[in-house]
Amino acid sequence: MGIFAAIGVLLPFPYYYWLWEYPKSWVNLCGSGHDPCKVMAYVSHFLKLLQFLSLYSVSSLSWPPPFYFWPLFLFGQFLNFRVYQLLGEPGTYYGVRFGKNIPWVTEFPFGVIRDPQYVGSILSLLACLSWVPFQYILLWCLGYVFMIRVESKEDPTTRAK
Repeated sequence: MGIFAAIGVLLPFPYYYWLWEYPKSWVNLCGSGHDPCKVMAYVSHFLKLLQFLSLYSVSSLSWPPPFYFWPLFLFGQFLNFRVYQLLGEPGTYYGVRFGKNIPWVTEFPFGVIRDPQYVGSILSLLACLSWVPFQYILLWCLGYVFMIRVESKEDPTTRAK
């Protein structure tokens, strides 16, 4: 079960990499009648479900959670929801790469926390360390670190027009 869980945890990252590096191919694949951000959101939600199922398959759940669970998880999810609230679907799902005009946001957590959505996700994962073996949390976090690195080198000339 371990190798399948690891694959499930890592599955989204090649997809995100492809969309970031080759946004024109995604826009073309989606076709003119479909919003590439919305389609990306649907696929991403499905991949997130596979990630959660993968973690669940190797988890040992117990109650109550340790003392560190609630602050890490709640603050992590707050960051995720706040990013989505400020950027909306097009800003969260690579709209700038797909040729959309996404306004620059400076409200908290932007300008205070670098990559707040990834930080929030990592905090939420770390909150689950008492239930999920470390190597799976580490793999997922390394996927986020990889995407932070990829997205930090945004090349406007490769954006879809």
